[in-house]
Amino acid sequence: GSIELRGERIEKLSPSDMVNRGVVQVMEGRHCFAHLTIEENLMTGAYTRKDGKAAVEATLEKVYNYFPRLKTRRTSQAAYTSGGEQQMCAIGRALMANPKMVLLDEPSMGLAPQIVEEVFEIVKDLNTKERVTFLLAEQNTNIALRYADYGYILENGRIVMDGEAKALRENEDVKEFYLGMGGGDRKSFKDNKSYKRRKRWLA
Repeated sequence: GSIELRGERIEKLSPSDMVNRGVVQVMEGRHCFAHLTIEENLMTGAYTRKDGKAAVEATLEKVYNYFPRLKTRRTSQAAYTSGGEQQMCAIGRALMANPKMVLLDEPSMGLAPQIVEEVFEIVKDLNTKERVTFLLAEQNTNIALRYADYGYILENGRIVMDGEAKALRENEDVKEFYLGMGGGDRKSFKDNKSYKRRKRWLA
């Protein structure tokens, strides 16, 4: 197969070439530079920028406006901040590259529900107000479909269903197998035969 971005095949491009085309990844696990401060971490995201110091400073201030907690902790060493703050830092660092698309991998992992909601609200704002596209990989189907515009459901590495997020939320199979709703006549998710029979797309 092939992967295209704005009509250009990109599957063989290096990570640096991808960043130059405006695609930045926020990896699973909140990877921050533990020994650097929050602000130093953020500034590493602007390493490839060529539009001048003033533009970078403006982006930094924008990041702080979206993540005020980071501004409060800007001089703190990343290793000594909370999981939520590290996730915000990782997203903020991606934004410092002035991206057109952010690949966001499992942002809810290991975070308290309240922090997850806060992070997703900010991501939604960034998408709406800054027109940054987010391609989200997320196992928490409930929150993913609440905030996404369009969704793909993968089983064993292949797409088994896709559509508008609202339509997926209302789909009976999605409700049962991913949102924990319905399915009262099935004894257990571990009943593999029943699971595959009722999951019609696995037939």
